[in-house]
Parts: sequence; structure tokens; C-alpha cells
Amino acid sequence: MIRSPFRFVLVAMAALSLSACGINSVPTKEEAVNAQWANVQSAYQRRADLIPNLVSTVRAAAGSENQILNNVTSARARATSINITSDDLSDPAEFQRFQDAQNQLTQAMGQLRTVVEAYPQLQSQGRFADLMTAVEGAENQINVERIRYNEAVQDYNTEIRTFPSVIGAKLVHGAEAKVPFQASAGAQNAPTVDFGNAFENGAPAGAPANDNAGEQAPAAATN
Repeated sequence: MIRSPFRFVLVAMAALSLSACGINSVPTKEEAVNAQWANVQSAYQRRADLIPNLVSTVRAAAGSENQILNNVTSARARATSINITSDDLSDPAEFQRFQDAQNQLTQAMGQLRTVVEAYPQLQSQGRFADLMTAVEGAENQINVERIRYNEAVQDYNTEIRTFPSVIGAKLVHGAEAKVPFQASAGAQNAPTVDFGNAFENGAPAGAPANDNAGEQAPAAATN
């Protein structure tokens, strides 16, 4: 009877020691990163789902802009073909491929927005306005989810690098740092998007030039 309380104390102390060494906290924070990454993917997918209907609507009113429309479609195909799993979140090269593809789609969408300004009849269509509102909402959500993802990554990366959690992180879980979203080089400047000869044939009078028309993907705060 005397040993039972003592044994209980030892078990409690051992549990606290293990917890302090990151046995539980590291996987908990990693799951938080994975869950937030799923939210990021969902936001990107929402935008991708809207693009085919947007392209079809623009094509009906601005069929001469096939080059621009085809570039948007191709950029969407590239962006949706790169699937990042939770295991890839620790692979900087794979993560960069995903981010680059999404940025290219954002640039193509920026070019599309510039082109449609030359078509008043398109801007007056309720369907087009509704689709653009939905796309803009999806892009805003992408930015929000990227920021939240970066916050979860910072929390996890800090956990696996600081004592005493670093013990369990390395010896038990084999934890590796997750990759955050980062602003592309020169993101503070409006990028130039070159679609070749898109405007040389069949472009409407007064159509805007390509220079500085693209949009860079919204960059989440980095830590």
C-alpha cells in the first residue's frame, strides 16, 4: 500500500518528462500544420473550379483573345497537376514547384482582367460580374489560409528546434522543418507577363499592353 502512491508519482513524473520532450507536442503541432495545409489546398481548388466557367464566359464575348484564354487554361492545368502531400511540406524544391505554378496562374488571371477591360459588353454581363466576384473572394481566402499556414509552420518549426522538445522531435519522430510560403523575388514590383504575340492579331482597338499587367500571388507573411 505504501508503494502504490510512490509508483503513481513516478508514472506521473515520467509522463510529464515525456510530454516535455516533445513526445506529444511535436505530432500535435505537425497535425495542425497538415490541417491548415488542407485549408490552403481547398482555397486554391475553389479558384481553380471557377476558372473554366470564367474562361467560357469571356470567350463568348471576346473570342479574338484566344491566346490569353488558352494561357489561363494552360496555367490552370499546370497548377492543378501539382499535388503536395503532407510529406512534401518538408521538401523545399517540391513546395517551390507548387508555389511557382500557382503564381503563374495568378499572373495569367491578372492578364485576363486587363484584357476584359477592352470589352464593355462583357463587363456589363451579370454572370461575368458574379464569377469575377467569386474568383476575387477565392483569392482573398487563399491569402488568409496561406498566412494561417505560415503561422502553423512557424509554431511547429520552433517546437522541433527548441529544448526540450528537440529531443523527442529528433530521436522519436525524426521531425523535419516545414516549408512556409515566401514572397517571390521582386514581388514588391509589378511583374511583366509576356504572352508573345497575343495582341498582334485580332486585338481590339485600345487594348492595353502586356507590360506590368500581371498580378503576383498574394504573399503570406513569412516568419
